[in-house]
Amino acid sequence: MHAGFVVGADEKNIAPASLDLTVADEIYETRGVFQLHYGETVRELLSYIDAEPHSVDAPLLRGHTYLARLRESVALPSGVYGYCNPKSSTGRLDVHVRVLADGVPRYDSLVPGGWKGELWIAIHPKSFSILLGEAQALSQLRLFTADTRLSELDFQIAQSHHKILWKRGGPAISYDDITVSDRDGAPILSLDFTSSLVGWVSRDTQEVLDLKHVARYVAQDFFEEVCPDNGHVRLEKGKFYILSTDEAVRVPPEYACEMASMDERSGEFRSHYAGFIDPGWGWGVEGEGVGRPLTLEVRPFEDLLVRHGQPIAKIKFERMTHVPDVLYDTRGSNYTIQQGPRLAKQFKTI
Repeated sequence: MHAGFVVGADEKNIAPASLDLTVADEIYETRGVFQLHYGETVRELLSYIDAEPHSVDAPLLRGHTYLARLRESVALPSGVYGYCNPKSSTGRLDVHVRVLADGVPRYDSLVPGGWKGELWIAIHPKSFSILLGEAQALSQLRLFTADTRLSELDFQIAQSHHKILWKRGGPAISYDDITVSDRDGAPILSLDFTSSLVGWVSRDTQEVLDLKHVARYVAQDFFEEVCPDNGHVRLEKGKFYILSTDEAVRVPPEYACEMASMDERSGEFRSHYAGFIDPGWGWGVEGEGVGRPLTLEVRPFEDLLVRHGQPIAKIKFERMTHVPDVLYDTRGSNYTIQQGPRLAKQFKTI
């Protein structure tokens, strides 16, 4: 930021491997999300998409689509490019967000290297109407100089050396014991149904959820409990669920981790709407950590009967250019105590 590559950012929004992107006070309601043609700017298209100004103090209604300018603008040096991921709390609230970068015909992408321009974010609350706080962070930016995703051999070595996947409450998982795999360096995780409460499903409510509050809301006002019936759960088409992985994930300081999309061979569903995991997640302070389960944001596109241990999510690890000065487990996040399907930080701990 001091070099002028990112303008309008606050240093407090720097995470171990990302920068939080925050909403400015210029918001519009639109009739849907759109994609840019190469070279077009979002501002040039505001009249074309029938954008109507929306007050930052007014709720964003569920089922409606909004477009907000981000406070941060970017002028990247040559060879540096970026991708964006929704924040964890954004995904857990079923708020679908996608960053639009001027001139880029892809969502959540600041490409090619050397990109510069304004950033905007499309916001679509799906389950609850929401109220944004001042400079609300909904997405995060990650910068790259190369593709550093692990190959299958890289993952095998990393699992042996760093023990990045663990059995919940048990030992690290042996690479040879991983039975479900695409052999592409991105391990597949499974569902945890070992407790009486295995997740949450969103309620049909007219309540407005104010995002600026932490630990304010009672879970049952917005969600219903999901409990297994004879070892299985029926997920209804189109509903939004918070579930958890059976495996605990430990991210070494020299790696970052991202949720990847499951393909149709596992069923017709989406397993995450956020999904970036910082270096040091589940690592502990000095590497003593034994991992931590990942919370899943699941929406089935068909009725599904799911059981414990069923493949549900996929993660890919990437090498960091440098080990960050501060790791996730030393920052005091809302999710460092996560052991199961944890709701967003706006909800009281159960």
